[in-house]
Amino acid sequence: MYRHHAPVALALVVCLAAPAAAQTKPAQETFEPKVGQAGKDVVWVPTPQELVDTMMEMAKVTAQDYVMDLGSGDGRTVITAAKLGATAVGIEYNPEMVELSKKNAAAARVSSKATFMKADLFETDLSKATVITMFLLPSINLKLRPTILNLKPGTRVVSNSFDMEDWEADERKTVSGDCTSWCTALLWIVPAKVEGTWKMAQGELKLTQTFQMITGTLNGTPLGSASLRGDAISFTSGTGRYTGKVDGNTMRGTGTAGEWTASRQ
Repeated sequence: MYRHHAPVALALVVCLAAPAAAQTKPAQETFEPKVGQAGKDVVWVPTPQELVDTMMEMAKVTAQDYVMDLGSGDGRTVITAAKLGATAVGIEYNPEMVELSKKNAAAARVSSKATFMKADLFETDLSKATVITMFLLPSINLKLRPTILNLKPGTRVVSNSFDMEDWEADERKTVSGDCTSWCTALLWIVPAKVEGTWKMAQGELKLTQTFQMITGTLNGTPLGSASLRGDAISFTSGTGRYTGKVDGNTMRGTGTAGEWTASRQ
């Protein structure tokens, strides 16, 4: 008559033992980043949200853009770009920061637009980017500079505070208000490579280039008001003005004398 009581007694023992076993299992701590924590190449310091917004404005980020944030930290820059409709990717070496960023993107409901990769930024293909954002040391910026200069002309690059030495920024903006530190953004537009000798119907065009700064001559006469922004070029020669687009070893556009083309020799 006691056979039916044995399972009940056993269940009672299990129920009483289970909480004790659960209490011995250590609780998993939630990762929280700390300002100044060490990373692979830099320590982590978050970019103020006011400056993130300014960086997006300076780069004119839209839903047509592919944004890559180098050293994406807690994901705030990527998430901000995703909220603007852009496809945004964060490159971050710390796996815990990557997981935190994914959670932050999910909370902001932009996971379909914001993705994060545990990767070394020096080993990452940046060729798909139309916009690159970063908050890295000047030495890291300089090491990345050759790769950035080989990206498609017109690619926008925005940095928090730190420059790229003698490659002068196209634009610089400092925000005030609630921002008290790390409040300056710098923008560069990757220039087309135009240095060399070009053949035009109007004669021989010679161009010298230092990043986005260009000088030159047309048939030996110095150019005036020469400008290069991305793949857009303009200059004057005598009374003629020329504006056009650069496409590899070809340029074409319009001027005071009508349409013009040039091919690099």
